Amino acid sequence: MNLADRVLAVNNDLPIRTELPVHSGKVRSVYWLTPADSRRLIAEKGYDVAADAPLAIMVISDRISAFDCIWHGEGGMNGVPGKGAALNAISNHWFRLFREKGLADSHILDIPHPLVWIVQKARPVMIEAICRQYITGSMWRAYTKGEREFCGIEIPDGLEKDQKLPELLITPSTKGILKGIPGVPEVDDVNITRADIEANFAAFNFQNKADIDLYEKLLKEGFDVISDELAKLDQIFVDTKFEFGYVTDAAGNDKLIYMDEVGTPDSSRIWDGPSYRDGEVVEKSKEEFRQLLLSHFDDPDVLLNKDRMEERKALARDNALPESVLMQVSQTYRGIAEKITGEAVELSDNPKQEIIDILRNDYGLVD
Repeated sequence: MNLADRVLAVNNDLPIRTELPVHSGKVRSVYWLTPADSRRLIAEKGYDVAADAPLAIMVISDRISAFDCIWHGEGGMNGVPGKGAALNAISNHWFRLFREKGLADSHILDIPHPLVWIVQKARPVMIEAICRQYITGSMWRAYTKGEREFCGIEIPDGLEKDQKLPELLITPSTKGILKGIPGVPEVDDVNITRADIEANFAAFNFQNKADIDLYEKLLKEGFDVISDELAKLDQIFVDTKFEFGYVTDAAGNDKLIYMDEVGTPDSSRIWDGPSYRDGEVVEKSKEEFRQLLLSHFDDPDVLLNKDRMEERKALARDNALPESVLMQVSQTYRGIAEKITGEAVELSDNPKQEIIDILRNDYGLVD
């Protein structure tokens, strides 16, 4: 079988019954179920949500984005084999561990297929909550230019690249463009301070001021759970992004939950422990793919310079990457997923048809 056939590149054309446009992001597509189907599934499956809660099918793809572009490979390979299943398996593992340890629930209600989640609609907190345990990446670049304050937190002089920070750093940024918040520019993904959040908690979608403490607690506890588990595997949890939202359970209680994905190679940096101790950083996350791209093209400035965005888009559109590059990334994603979960990531022969059959036969969502 052609390897390209085992990649789910297009995930927004499934015949799932919906009355709304399919929302297609860089990697995931969301199909909002009809109110009738949502109510039926809640009753049939006994999900712990309000009887009228909107549900969605979330289908992950094997597409890979970097530097704000989607990349493709030779031979019609429009994604990374096994990437979607690896990401979902890792998130499922951490979400389950969070629940078992009494941290908080997630937006996921059901997992019909390795590439599919059934989720409930959450009211998102408009913050991308970033935790950093080491100084690297964009933070290191800013540090070398003399910056010492990050999101209102002072960090000391004398730090070296890839060094562990004196303490876990929370550096939140805005999720989407937020308007009318004093001192916060109206652009996506801009750094904010805890003082910004406290002064404008409702604008960030917190239900009350006390939930800022809860969000920080869940952030730190979630980070520590993943970091401790990865340490047992001699892997280093470097930094990550969390997202939160509110849902209402069957008893009518509002609760703050984890949403999106957690602790994955797409949302985090993970380093190999033995290599790090030998003075070498070996990435077990998407950062590896970014580095491969930077070394693959003659002029890496195209990828780094935001003023050259049109050139960058053309580069991604017109250049099929060698299959070897995508397979190297596949091995990284599948390898870290198998290490974390203890289970193999299987490649589907025909992922799209598998999803359609399961959603038709077991959930009645395909006509």
